[in-house]
Amino acid sequence: MMQGLEQSSAELVNPLGKSDVLLVCEHASHYIPDSFSNLGLSQAERLSHIGWDIGAADMAKKLSSQLDASLVLQRYSRLLYDCNRPPCEASAVPPLSEVTEIPGNKDLTAEQRNYRIERIYEPFHQEIAAQIAIRKAAGRATILVTIHSFTPVFMGQNRAVQLGVICHENNSFAHDFYQSASKRSRFDIRMNEPYGPSDPVLHMVTRHGDEQQIPNIMLEVRNDLIVDDVGQQEWAKLVADTLNSLT
Repeated sequence: MMQGLEQSSAELVNPLGKSDVLLVCEHASHYIPDSFSNLGLSQAERLSHIGWDIGAADMAKKLSSQLDASLVLQRYSRLLYDCNRPPCEASAVPPLSEVTEIPGNKDLTAEQRNYRIERIYEPFHQEIAAQIAIRKAAGRATILVTIHSFTPVFMGQNRAVQLGVICHENNSFAHDFYQSASKRSRFDIRMNEPYGPSDPVLHMVTRHGDEQQIPNIMLEVRNDLIVDDVGQQEWAKLVADTLNSLT
C-alpha cells in the first residue's frame, strides 16, 4: 500500500542541545502503520530484536539529557526500511531477518520499494545532514554518535561482548573512545564486535561522518543490559563520561 507514512521518519529530540555530540538512533522504533498489515508478522516477532534495537531509543534519550546533546530518532520499524543501509542494499528492506521471513517485504515492486526509500530513508538522512549543516554554519563542531543494541544470542551463538565500538580501522576517535571506556569500566568492551567493517553496518557513520570528515562512532550495547531504566541510565552514564573525557 502507498498510504500510512504520513509523519516524518525523523524525530528531533533536544534541538537546542549545546553538546558537540549529535546522537542518532536508526532503529529506535518497532512501529508499523496499520496499512502495512504488520508485514504479515506476529506481535512477538514485531517486538523482537528483528524489528528494532531494544532499549536503544530510551538509552539514547537518557544520553541526550546527560550530555545536553541533540538526538535524531527514526520513527518506523527497521523492517519497513533499515536506515543504516543504503538503497542499493537488498537488506535495506529485508525479506528475511535472521530466520524469520517477512511476508510484507517479499516480491515488492520497484514502486513499493521506492516509496519506502522516499518516505523513510531520505527524510531521515536529510534531517541528519541538516543538523550537521546548521552546526557548520554556526561554527560549531560535530561528533556523530549512533546508538544501537544487539541480541545476546544470534543464530544460536551466545555473545559475551557487552559493548561494541564499531568503526573503520583508521578511525582514531573510535579507538580513543574504546581505550577510555575500557579503563573506566568493568564491562566487556570490544572493537568491531559483534559487527565490523566487513558487515554492511557502517552506512550512517560513513555517509555523515567519514565523508564529511566528522569524528564518528557507532556503539552497540547488548540489549539485555538496557531493557530497564537502571541499565539504560548506567550505560548512558558510561558513554557520556567517556565522550566528555574526549571532548
